[in-house]
Formats: sequence, structure tokens, C-alpha cells
Amino acid sequence: MMDYDVQRCTRHCATTGRELREGEECYSALMAAGAELQRLDYAVEAWQGPPEGALGWWKSRVPTREAKKNRLAPNEALLECFVALEEVADKQDMRLVLALLLVRRRVLRVEERETDDQGHELLVLVNPKDERTHRVTGVMPTLERADEIQNELAQLLVVNPT
Repeated sequence: MMDYDVQRCTRHCATTGRELREGEECYSALMAAGAELQRLDYAVEAWQGPPEGALGWWKSRVPTREAKKNRLAPNEALLECFVALEEVADKQDMRLVLALLLVRRRVLRVEERETDDQGHELLVLVNPKDERTHRVTGVMPTLERADEIQNELAQLLVVNPT
């Protein structure tokens, strides 16, 4: 797995050129630019969905210059939350988001992909520390649900600096 450096918020709307204000909601998209990644930021009113060819996109807020950085909870807490969500049927999309975060942090690794009896794609993940296997349904959240997941995870797992 490769890590990529993604530039910080440009603080300007890629469509209108307007400066984005601190704390303002905005959308960001990652685009391939040769061997590099390019970040494009958009004002909410200019967002028309991810641009064609976008590798990924998300909704966030323009950071404030004096704000202290929040830190995500330790890997162990993320893993506990991930395991606890295994039996919660209406949170499988949140569990997928946590799984991807844990793969990115190298807490879990993708072993393979399977298809269950209903035809749903499953990611088979392994925890290298205890060799425990986890199966995660590939339930992609809707745009509205993605915002809910982001807020819920922030409330549960972000450690505010003191």
C-alpha cells in the first residue's frame, strides 16, 4: 500500500475562484495529475458533485488558522469501535469507513474479496497482531449518510486538544 501526500486546503473555490472563509463548509476532490495528486476545493454553492475522473472526494470545513489540530483516537480505540459494530446491522456503512481507515493506518490488512450468498461484496481483513479475520460488507454510504457518519465518528473518536 502506498501513502500519498495530499496538499492542504487551497482556501479557494476551484470553480469560482472565491476565497473560502475559515470555518466555511466546502467540498474537496482528488484528481490524478500525472504521477501527482491534485486537490481541488469547492464552495458548497459551486459543488455539482465530484468532477469526472475524481479519485475521491469529501465534505469538510476550511480550517481556522489558530485552531489546534484534533487528533483521532488511538488505533486500539478505533479497532474496538470497529469490532463492536460487527453486529449492528444499520451501521455497516460506518463499519466499512472504519475498516478503510484501519487499513490505511496498517492496523488491518486486506486479505481478499469475497461475495456472500446474497451477492454482496465482502472485504476480508486480517489483524496482523492477533491474526483475527474480519469480514466487512461493501456498503457504500449515500452522500447524506456520509455526512452523518463523518459527524458521528468525529463525536466518538476525535480527541480534542486541551
